[in-house]
Amino acid sequence: MDFYLEDANVIERLVTEWKKYNNLVIAYDYDNTVYDFHRRGHQYHDVIQLLRECKAFGAHLVVFTASADANFPSIINYLEANEIPFDAINESPSFVPVAGGKKIYFNILLDDRAGLSSAYHCLQAALTIIKEGA
Repeated sequence: MDFYLEDANVIERLVTEWKKYNNLVIAYDYDNTVYDFHRRGHQYHDVIQLLRECKAFGAHLVVFTASADANFPSIINYLEANEIPFDAINESPSFVPVAGGKKIYFNILLDDRAGLSSAYHCLQAALTIIKEGA
């Protein structure tokens, strides 16, 4: 099996990077990851709580969205009104050495269309290890 198809390896990598840099860059999608885009009454409490906890342990949070820049003010308003932490929208952190690419830098991505369940559980496990100081 490919190395990073094993959740234990993903978790180990996250913990190693979190400890090494005292930080982790977490990108998360907006629509249908923290916001009910289709207005179907879906809740995102677990993802939002995980983001809050990660922020409390030094994570840098980037909203990674396909929304047009013109929508950013309403996205910011929603995030702030719902106390969903974020440090940037669609921007790599200034503290990572990336050069001019179109893909933003992140250690993990939470996205309803990109394996949200697996990423959520791996990040949750990594945070538990970080909390325990292991």
